[in-house]
Amino acid sequence: MKNMKKLLIVLISMLMLNACGIFKKTAGKDFNDQANTVEVQMEKTGLDTINPRPQYLESLYTKEEEKGWQLKDPLEDKFAGMSVEKAYKEIIPLLPEGDTVIVAVLDTGLDINHEDLKDVIWTNKDEIPGNGIDDDHNGYVDDVHGWNFLGNRDGRKAYEEQLELTRLVAKYRPVWQDKTIEQIPEKDQEIFKLYQRAEKALKKKLNETKRMEALLKMRMNAIEKQEQLLKDFLKTDTLTVEKVKNIQTDNQDIKDAKESYLSGMSDRIKHYYDFIEAQFKYNLNIDFNGRAVVGDNPDDINDRNYGNPDVTPVNADEAHATHVAGIIAAKRHNGIGMDGVADKVLIMPIRAVPDGDEYDKDIALGIRYAVDNGAKIINMSFGKYFSPHKQWVWDAIEYARQHDVLLVNAAGNDAKDMDQFGENISYPNDGENPGEDKENFITIGAHGPIFGANLPAVFSNYGKTTVDIFAPGVNIYSTVPFSNYASFNGTSMAAPDAAGVAALIRSRFPGLSAGEVKEILIKSGISPEIFVFVPETKKNNPPQVKYFKELSKSGKIINAYNALLMAKKICDEKKKAEENQ
Repeated sequence: MKNMKKLLIVLISMLMLNACGIFKKTAGKDFNDQANTVEVQMEKTGLDTINPRPQYLESLYTKEEEKGWQLKDPLEDKFAGMSVEKAYKEIIPLLPEGDTVIVAVLDTGLDINHEDLKDVIWTNKDEIPGNGIDDDHNGYVDDVHGWNFLGNRDGRKAYEEQLELTRLVAKYRPVWQDKTIEQIPEKDQEIFKLYQRAEKALKKKLNETKRMEALLKMRMNAIEKQEQLLKDFLKTDTLTVEKVKNIQTDNQDIKDAKESYLSGMSDRIKHYYDFIEAQFKYNLNIDFNGRAVVGDNPDDINDRNYGNPDVTPVNADEAHATHVAGIIAAKRHNGIGMDGVADKVLIMPIRAVPDGDEYDKDIALGIRYAVDNGAKIINMSFGKYFSPHKQWVWDAIEYARQHDVLLVNAAGNDAKDMDQFGENISYPNDGENPGEDKENFITIGAHGPIFGANLPAVFSNYGKTTVDIFAPGVNIYSTVPFSNYASFNGTSMAAPDAAGVAALIRSRFPGLSAGEVKEILIKSGISPEIFVFVPETKKNNPPQVKYFKELSKSGKIINAYNALLMAKKICDEKKKAEENQ
């Protein structure tokens, strides 16, 4: 699922990064003298609440100027950032030095030796490295820097994996194919319905993937013809950027081929095609068994004798966790790379997310591992739409609540209204059953850098009852293996932005509970009073338009400056109340 999301995000983000928009009134202050309130803007442009049509101002920012935009300030920098640098400049120097907070990154393999992360990686000081003994008696041998749930005790690591819907079909098709619910015992009917849904979803995904494969083949053929044109023109068997750059011609076909080659489109198309082939080979293949490497029973939560302490990625493509960790806590002001949101943080790597869908068992045990080993925040940049053992995860979330641990959850990247539930709900989520939302669980949607019609990321899931708040998740520059850097898009990037702000609060105000931190993140956010395009998987003409506030519970975007001010106010009031007792 993550791979499909990556492909779709890359394809649509090429268009999205050129998004334009209008500046509107936010948090009671004007971003643009020409558009100070929704009402004035409606009057000027003829907008109405029945059929609103957002207006645009083109973004004039370059990619270099956008780099690190999530740290910038809306008023001073005109980016929809979180005012992180402003907070470091104006607020943090006035606060107590604070405690170091452990943030668990429950994710893929993480490059713990990255130049910008090696100084912020958590170390289990009660464990002696490499002696083959569980020195701290926590059930995990040699877990010096976290734990890898995608491996076996012999040190091998799993990576390729099926989607959860594929696993359901592989497991139950031999038993229930062609059966109706009337033929199923009552105790099995719930999982039978899930299996039926999985069968439909697998068929749909296979058809979509086959169509994408055909399109990519056509594009690859066209690119190969263009490259042959260039080779013939240059009278060479090998193309290089330097050779192609030097081509001078009036031939339009050659000029088009040159532009295509220099854009890197060929490499991208080939990469997408390889990804599609991997879908057929692993993610959507009912005969593939990625769990064979691990050797446990993923349907038995008590079968825990698996995994190993190697939390690093298997290759450069396993970059997700490293990118997430950098957003949260890449070493600040060290003169290299980029700056993370939080400064007093140690990252605890927990490898539990494969190149496919995560197992409920690994997530549940990963949460418990993080809690038991001192994490105060857990970043969860993953998700899926089928969760056969969701109760295990739900119980682990409750366990985290009992131990005052905040879980920061990515909403998902399929442009779905999760309030529709059923097939639209991304797990884990505490909004599926009204009244069961957890005080320590916050779900984050993704937004872009410009206050305007395209503020919500085109891929972001949303929901008035299922998504709490939005955070920056478009063109986010961060660390990737091996001591490299790249820009990614996704709610997977928005969640660590939020987790970083949460870490700032918990480090400077350790007396605040996980529930209070969640409340501060939500209540202190900025409220963009603007009309926006609703994220959609199918492009409607005209596109669906709503107020931004209709896309989440809070209708806000996270702001670190405001959050720290609110945290200080709450703590000052608590202290005053204690003194008056």
